[in-house]
Amino acid sequence: MKKNIYILFLFISSIGLSQVQNATFAVSPSTFDETDEITITVSNVNPATWGVSDIYLWTWSFDSNFENIADSPTNGSWTNSNEAQKLTNNGNGTYSISFTPTTLYNRTGIGRIGFLVKAKNGDGDKKSQDQLYDVGKFQITLTAPTETTSIIESGTNFQITATTSLAANFNLKANGVSIDQQMNLSSYSFSLIPTENTSFVLEANNNGDIQTKEFNLVVKPTVTEAALPLDIKDGLTINATDNTKATLVLYAPNKEFVHVIGDFNNWEIDNNYLLKKDSSKDRFWIELTGLNPETNHMYQYLVDAKIRIADPYSTQILDPTEDIYIDSTTYPDLPSYPTNATTDAVSFFKTGEAEYVWQTTNFTKPAKTDLVIYELLIRDFDELHSFDAVKARLDYLQGLGINAIEFMPINEFDGNLSWGYNPSFHMAVDKYYGSRTAFKQLVDECHRRGIAVILDVVYNHATGQHPFYRMYNTDNGGTQGQASADSPFFNVVATHSYSVFNDFNHQKQGVKDYVKRTTQYLIEEYKVDGFRWDLTKGFTQNCLGDEGCTNSEQTDRVEILKEYADYQWEIDPEFYIIFEHLGPNSEETKWINYRLNEGKGIMVWGNHHGNYTNATIGENTSGASNFDWISYKNRGWSVPANVSYMESHDEERLTYAAITNGKSNGGYNIKNEETALSRMELSGAFYFTVPGPKMIWQFGELGYDISINQNGRTGNKPILWNYFDDENRKAIYNTWSKLIQLKLKYDIFKTSDFTIDASNSNGLKKIQLSNASASDIQYINVIGNFGITTQNINPVFQQTGTWYDLLDDNATLNVTNTNNLISLAPGEFKVYGNKAAVLSTENIFLDDSVSLYPNPAKDSFSLSIPATKVIIFDVNGKQVKEFKGNFEPNTLFSTNDLEKGLYIVMSQNAEGKILKKLIIN
Repeated sequence: MKKNIYILFLFISSIGLSQVQNATFAVSPSTFDETDEITITVSNVNPATWGVSDIYLWTWSFDSNFENIADSPTNGSWTNSNEAQKLTNNGNGTYSISFTPTTLYNRTGIGRIGFLVKAKNGDGDKKSQDQLYDVGKFQITLTAPTETTSIIESGTNFQITATTSLAANFNLKANGVSIDQQMNLSSYSFSLIPTENTSFVLEANNNGDIQTKEFNLVVKPTVTEAALPLDIKDGLTINATDNTKATLVLYAPNKEFVHVIGDFNNWEIDNNYLLKKDSSKDRFWIELTGLNPETNHMYQYLVDAKIRIADPYSTQILDPTEDIYIDSTTYPDLPSYPTNATTDAVSFFKTGEAEYVWQTTNFTKPAKTDLVIYELLIRDFDELHSFDAVKARLDYLQGLGINAIEFMPINEFDGNLSWGYNPSFHMAVDKYYGSRTAFKQLVDECHRRGIAVILDVVYNHATGQHPFYRMYNTDNGGTQGQASADSPFFNVVATHSYSVFNDFNHQKQGVKDYVKRTTQYLIEEYKVDGFRWDLTKGFTQNCLGDEGCTNSEQTDRVEILKEYADYQWEIDPEFYIIFEHLGPNSEETKWINYRLNEGKGIMVWGNHHGNYTNATIGENTSGASNFDWISYKNRGWSVPANVSYMESHDEERLTYAAITNGKSNGGYNIKNEETALSRMELSGAFYFTVPGPKMIWQFGELGYDISINQNGRTGNKPILWNYFDDENRKAIYNTWSKLIQLKLKYDIFKTSDFTIDASNSNGLKKIQLSNASASDIQYINVIGNFGITTQNINPVFQQTGTWYDLLDDNATLNVTNTNNLISLAPGEFKVYGNKAAVLSTENIFLDDSVSLYPNPAKDSFSLSIPATKVIIFDVNGKQVKEFKGNFEPNTLFSTNDLEKGLYIVMSQNAEGKILKKLIIN
């Protein structure tokens, strides 16, 4: 289907079942030249299914070589078809439209036209299937065989028949050699008994106008039955001792035979490359030999001689249309697609490659409750849209203080410009972001800086390009249609109400094996620290189109997701597992408590966007801004396992909402940009101070105020690094950085003794935290005015005495009466602690030129530079030791009173501050 490119990658989580209709098309006259007026009539289509009464033609044309596709200039847009292409309702269940190709397409030399019908707004697959017609009054129709590739037993008669619209001379060629000629006929018939695989071309010549049909015949091969070798996994396994060998394994129930084609056999069917079969495991396999080490080898599977697919377990693929848009800066030395040798996605690999040498081998994951996750879409984070570009920006993220990055899906997806929720190869990293090595280097550098890496993964569905979908569908191995009833992977119709693309059936063993193999590979290969699982509501098999059912607790979904959690913990017992479920508390509680006694347990996304948006814009009536559900205690949980957020990729941006919908009173107007930005600091104060993991959507810390719907919901958004130079925006970054430091440095923010008072309709809110046994800050009192007028608040301090305004250089407040009222201007807030806090907004960087030794250390360490101050922090950012003075290089600093583990050493002198990692053993 030819439509504007951004539509192909659209993902909206609320889309229901596919609404594609298989219409019936007729063209009159049936054969035509490009200057003839034609009428297209469509039947077997019901506009009411799409919630409309009118339908529109969406059409495109090809040149005489069936290339150079161009849309009709009057198509309009996919979401708003042009009225010029509305079909006429004939009143008998049919619709029609008439046009002359050269006029409609505004071109000549047209060889083929393509079209479909759709709703005016075609979002949600409100369209028919594609239809193609060749242009020209002289046409040939092949009536037998009916398939492009036919498979027959050796010695079987093979019949070839065809008709033409005008009398013609026929010439049949087999493997390039003419084997039959028949003259001046409009109906052709010929039969033979082939003994070998044959490529046929049937030519029909009408006074020099030659039309051809190409088709293939495959003599069914004899498949060798052989047990799958031990320790060989699905997909590619490179021989560990002989880099000229590799083994391929394909799970393919109900398929008869499989060939591997590639650069090693000229992309041709060759029975020397026929896979063996282990029927007990429904797997085909072959050991490739004679490979050239350190050479990119490319391959595909040819299933039953008809379906050409890349390896479902590809770790790298080449794309015939999208790779040309990937430059050498993003992906150096990307192999060229084997154009003219094959079609569709191609797998590639090397043997004999040197293993990546990880530089950081002692990374300790932040505790779950300490997580401050930065959700990041690489495409919209940096103009270079690459892993290397993100790595170059890590100073910025480290300065903010986050300790985890959650990447929106980086698994190979259709096209290049996407959010990534349209996966096609789950084990491959999308090349638009860079190479596998570049991603490893990014993970390595994140770990060096104490930052965990979490991947957003999508296992609810896959696109039509997915090999397992193409092997079992109604589109004869294409990317359209729907899953066939015998699919070992996909449901014919989605069994939940939030379906997009093709719905995996997670009760099928093939799907379980696929999920296990691909997830474990990503953990082992890239040393990532966690997965955020997209749309886990879709993992049930019980709710065919029933939203109420989908949103209620489903036992099968609970059990399969526990099983998938076990797969991950099998590789990394401390792996973060986060579900985007947003469902019943009873169901999520089961995951929270799963294997919790072993120190595990699953986390879930906690969406508080609506409440924080209302608070930010000043809408406080009727509990609209009450965000107290952010407290894990209010959900009846014993641990803070809700990854809470004010913003995510899926919601409107808070600052945009404030500028667009903010309340006002007199001279105080939240729609004013400066005021709206200051409200982001206020919201942050009532967000980061709540115990438990937190997530930030990228650039929220700079008050990003571009609507999610600009350029389409999933379309590219402006990358505005100049925001960092804006004093009012940088103020958010600095305030949030201080709040994150508070959260990570001081044990009070791990307490279970806290309360949130956020329900008042006047907008006055407060949070209190207490931990009398803490060695530093024991009490925190956060107060804020989310209203639009000056108001007094009773903080109800936990004790009298001196309190410190922790975000205002520890300015003191002498509290003689715990119920003394404090006046807060609209948008004003305070974070008071009973002891002072040490916070910084300076950017502190790692520096490889400075040496810390010995490392690991036992009783002491030295630095290669002079220092006036040396501070040691534990992995949570809490200060555990400090040295002050004028220290010369190589001065010994004692560590004999510190426990074994990983620490961060900050050294300061006149030139600035440096961070180094220190291991004490």
